[in-house]
Amino acid sequence: MYQLSAEYYDAIYLAMKDYAAETNLLKQIIFAHLQTDGKHLLDIACGTGLHLEQLQTDFQVEGMDISAEMIEVARRRLPGIPLHVGDMANFFLRNTYDVITCLFSSIGYVRTVERLQRAAECMADHLKPGGVLLVEPWFTPEMWHPNTPHIATVDLPDLKIARVNTSMVDGRISILDLHHLVGTPQGTQYFLEHHELGLFTRDEMTDAFLRTGLSVTYEADGIYGRGLYIAQKQKEV
Repeated sequence: MYQLSAEYYDAIYLAMKDYAAETNLLKQIIFAHLQTDGKHLLDIACGTGLHLEQLQTDFQVEGMDISAEMIEVARRRLPGIPLHVGDMANFFLRNTYDVITCLFSSIGYVRTVERLQRAAECMADHLKPGGVLLVEPWFTPEMWHPNTPHIATVDLPDLKIARVNTSMVDGRISILDLHHLVGTPQGTQYFLEHHELGLFTRDEMTDAFLRTGLSVTYEADGIYGRGLYIAQKQKEV
């Protein structure tokens, strides 16, 4: 995933998302729930670092992503910031964090309920007592509409992109075959990326966090309209 599209990711999503506005709302939620004195933040599935770029003004930030190509783009954006290549369902970092985020529905990439539970455990293990974990979910099974075509376009002077896919489903797995047509001054190329994300119910998401001992609440809107799980580790007495 993202081996070929990492270089074009920002151009596609900066046209769709207001990262500054999202981050301002995210900060409000964090400070409303945080019960530690520290500001050490880990963004899991940080991608190219667009949220981290905004968060670094208020937090001591780190990032992690399974895609080495995305991390390479993030390193160019965020020199000196610790960035790790790792699987959210199986990672160990030396630090613990006051805040952990997993945004833009990246949790769906764990695919199965078993790996969802493992991801929740890894996140909880890296959270300080009193710390807060914020996870933006992917779609629930009933919210996913298969057989629906989609297009995203970029029209810049030296970059033209058309990304087309039809949403598909296989059981509880949503499937996105993203067909990219990319034009640059060097020429035009085509490539295909295959993405699979698990469709988890709200009960499954909530239960994954509760099983780790975290408390959890759910906000329907979240920061991008897909909802937000706010989990917290009990503060030591």
